[in-house]
Amino acid sequence: MTAHFRLRTELAGTMQQAFDLSRSIDAHLGSMADTGERAVGGVTSGLIGLGETVTWRARHFGVPWTMTSRITAFEEPHRFTDEQVSGPFRAFRHVHLFEPLERPMGTARTIMLDDVTFSAPFGPLGVVAEHVALTRHLRRLIESRNRWLAVALRQAQ
Repeated sequence: MTAHFRLRTELAGTMQQAFDLSRSIDAHLGSMADTGERAVGGVTSGLIGLGETVTWRARHFGVPWTMTSRITAFEEPHRFTDEQVSGPFRAFRHVHLFEPLERPMGTARTIMLDDVTFSAPFGPLGVVAEHVALTRHLRRLIESRNRWLAVALRQAQ
């Protein structure tokens, strides 16, 4: 069994600006400052691209964890996908989608969609954890990250 959620965020700026900021390791670090998350392997700064990996270390639920993700799909500036290579989940896949939003007077806006699918380890206990805590925790983390990205793009305009 897997857990799934989808988020929709409207961002100021072009699809290219939103796409690049979303795949920026530096922006990710800035948006996750509260977790103490840091990039410790693979691409540790700048923009990550197809086939590249990044290894993150962070503390969630009071427990330190390490997760390595690879960019497995990349269609600039429309979409990219990162998937866990190793880490705390049995499986983790995050599809980032970008669509232009037509606005009057030429102001560029972009809709960013986050499509997240994951499954926890530990069989039936993992399924309970997915429903009781993990889905809510991951959703809040990505919502917080998206708010950070929205502010960063607004300030860049």
